[in-house]
Formats: sequence, structure tokens, C-alpha cells
Amino acid sequence: MAEYTVIADAAGLAAAATELAAGTGPVAVDVERASGFRYSQRAYLIQVFRRDAGVYLFDPPPIGEFGALQEAIGAHEWVLHAASQDLPSLRELGLEPTEMFDTELAARLLGHERVGLGAVVEDTLGISLAKAHSASDWSTRPLPQDWLEYAALDVLHLVDVRDALVSELETQGKTSFAHQEFQDVLMRPPKPPREDPWRRLSGLHTVRGRRALAVARSLWTAREELAQQVDVAPGRLVPDRSLVAAVLAEPASKQALAGVKEFTGRASRTELERWWSAIVEGRESGDLPPERLRGGDSLPPPRAWSDRNPEADARLKAARPAVEQRATELSMPTENLLTPDMLRRVAWAPPASVTAESVGSALGELGARPWQISETAQLIADAFVESVQSGSEASEAGS
Repeated sequence: MAEYTVIADAAGLAAAATELAAGTGPVAVDVERASGFRYSQRAYLIQVFRRDAGVYLFDPPPIGEFGALQEAIGAHEWVLHAASQDLPSLRELGLEPTEMFDTELAARLLGHERVGLGAVVEDTLGISLAKAHSASDWSTRPLPQDWLEYAALDVLHLVDVRDALVSELETQGKTSFAHQEFQDVLMRPPKPPREDPWRRLSGLHTVRGRRALAVARSLWTAREELAQQVDVAPGRLVPDRSLVAAVLAEPASKQALAGVKEFTGRASRTELERWWSAIVEGRESGDLPPERLRGGDSLPPPRAWSDRNPEADARLKAARPAVEQRATELSMPTENLLTPDMLRRVAWAPPASVTAESVGSALGELGARPWQISETAQLIADAFVESVQSGSEASEAGS
């Protein structure tokens, strides 16, 4: 087993940055977080590899400032796997690429059946990676040596994987597709905060009544505040099912809450006063949430379209097989060719005059990339026109 040392100070970072700057070619970058253990999504280990420089492992919390590393590698192409997962944590530290290659996204576009890092490394290089520590608590200190080897291997082969995928993309004529997708990931703005995130409580569907929902909301908020304060994943303090059990039990007192057997979790009793106060607050709240969220820009589920909007239903049923067929021809998942949401939206509210150009413009406004528009706009326009003609013929036959 190779021995790896974690760089945990500014002097070590500066030395490593100098060596990485003198390396050659793209830079492989990976991040280890403590998802499921910590509240934050901060990076607890950053792995960097460059040819003629080697592998470097950085401990972000004690280092803090990563300007030297950004200056050393920021102008070079970064190779990441599932970049959208790692970029937010890297950006928190001032680390951001100007050019990127995403090996997971490239594998999807190429039609690889398995797109996890280990699978892509094995499929392209014939090397098997152990994934024993992928769900470990990376906030642990000191990090065990076998964890460090696992982390190092995540970047050690990534540039070679990138080179193999570049060749595959060229062979399949998908180089431009990939570049557009990578740029979209880089430029994509952060998702806006979810409306009423407390509604994602597992088991909330069993809660009935606006007052009970107000209690659930209050308990969720109290747990969220504590989790952020102590930097622990909310579910490790009190699981979702326990919060819902507390709502359903309708305890009459703090002591009664303590007696609810299903109300478990490491903070269920040590923070009993907090949970009881939240229950009281929810019961006394004058702001009762609706049973269900309405409005916004969400569309009805497709199964309801035949009643709600028969013409849109016909358009979707005509266009979807055409897009799926084109995805099969391109050997890629349909959702990578065009997301189902984009197709549904343009089918629900198509341009006034349906042409490949107008459909393409509508798709572009929804965020489709030029290559996606080029591959699908004509197919969708033809399907929409065909659905109208089929509907007219059916009406004539029935009259």
C-alpha cells in the first residue's frame, strides 16, 4: 500500500501548488464530503493529480485559503467525475475551473451501461477500484491510511480515463455534444431554495390536517436549526420517521412526548425541551400551511393530460417515441438527449406556428443546448404536426 500524507497547512499547499503548476496536461480533481454525517456539504478532503507532478491530498478546514492552488491549476482543464456534485464544495473554497471534462457525463453520452467512477475506470482502463469508503465520514481525523489510498485512486487514473473517453467521443462524433454539456454544467446557476422544504419529510403523507402540518413544519425547522448549529446531518439527530411519529402521537405534555417510543434519535431526549417548544409553536401558529402546494410553474402529471389538455396529450404521445428512438440511435439515455420535463413543457404549450425553428427556439428558452435542439427539434415539430392531422382525421371519421 502506498503511503499518503495529507497537506494541512499553507506552506504545504504552496509547495504542492508549485509542483502542480510544473506538471503537464489536464488536472484531475475530486472531493470527499461527509454527506449523511454533517449538516454542511463542505469539502473535507480534496484530491488533485497531474502528470509529472503526482497526487496531492489537501485538508480544507485547517488550510482555509486555497488561492495558491487556484492560481496554479485554474487555467488548465480539470477532469472531474459527476462534476455537478463537487463544484459547489470547490467553489466554497474559491476553487473553480475555466475548462472542464466530466468523465461521468461523457460516459452517459457515450451510452456506457455503468457510469459510476469505478465502473468507468474498469470499462476504459481495465482497472478495478475498491469503493469501500465511498460513504465514510470524511470529517474523521486523522483519516486512516486505507481511506487516503482510496481517495488517491479516485484521481490517479482519471486523466487516463479522460483520454480514453476523448477518443470514444471522437469516434462516435459526440465531441461537440460533450463540450456543450460540460460548459452548461460550469455555467449553470445554483438551484433556487426549494419551496417548503419541510414537505420532504419522509412519511409526511400520513399527516392529516393543516394544524398537524404546522406542527410538522415547526419540528422540522427546530431540527434544521439544531443540525446547522452543531453541523450534524438532521436525520442523525432525530430521524424523519420520529418527527412524524411525534406529530401523529399528539402528546399532551413534554413528558408524554418523552413517552412516545417511536420518537427516537440521539437528540430526541437530550433536546426534549426544544422539540416540545416546537410542537407548542406549531399548535399555536396562525400561519397554517395548505394541505398541498399549488400554483408555480409545475405541470399536471402526464396521466391527467388526456382530460386536462387532450391536444397536449396527443402531442406528447406522438413526440416521445420519436425522441426515444433518436436517443437509441445515438446510443445514449433519452434524458441526456432531452430531459422529459423539456419535452413535456413544449408539448403542453407549443409555439403558435409549429416548425423546427420555432420548436428549437422554445427548447432553447427552456435551457436545451444547441446539439440537443439540432437532434430533436425537427423530430418534435413533425410529431406535433402529425398529432394534429391524426386528430383531425379521427374527428372527421367520427362525424
